[in-house]
Amino acid sequence: MTIRNSLAAIHPLIAARRSPRAFDPARPVSDEAVYAMLEAARWAPSAFNSQPWRFIVGRKGDETYARILDALSEGNRVWARNASLLILTVAQEHGEHGPLRYAWHDLGLATAQLILQVMALGLYAHPMAGFSKDAARDAFGIPVDFAPVAVVAVGYLGDAADLPEALREREDAPRSRRSLSETAFQGTWGHPAVL
Repeated sequence: MTIRNSLAAIHPLIAARRSPRAFDPARPVSDEAVYAMLEAARWAPSAFNSQPWRFIVGRKGDETYARILDALSEGNRVWARNASLLILTVAQEHGEHGPLRYAWHDLGLATAQLILQVMALGLYAHPMAGFSKDAARDAFGIPVDFAPVAVVAVGYLGDAADLPEALREREDAPRSRRSLSETAFQGTWGHPAVL
């Protein structure tokens, strides 16, 4: 069995995608770019076309940004404060017909499309789970039927030398992924797919 382990077969935007911590604090993101990334997310697929995603967008220097930043864990706050945008992603878990069982999956699809659009615009995004969901809910009055899920930092790439040493090492580390033979199965669980 041969499984290709090369990035050459995938789209260059996907191959180049990474989650940096070094953002340029002095370079804002244009209104057009913000609109494009949100529009890309809006066109994601969803179960029964429920579109359960919501995005709370904070721009560096505004009150929304400050409230999202305050909700981040200290480990994320130390580098995320340099991103041009902080976007809180929220999933609608219940609708008029009951539970939306695929809401987090669908929000993930929308977020992935947002991130690919970010890359297409020459920007970078770093999604993170390290934040207080309760603080985010309180800060924005998020209704009970909705769940804060993640925060995405967006901006232009900065200089890794500006990061604290421990983060600088992580920034410069090579990207790695589990092999396809451990990820894609065929026939029975754990039996690698023949690709």
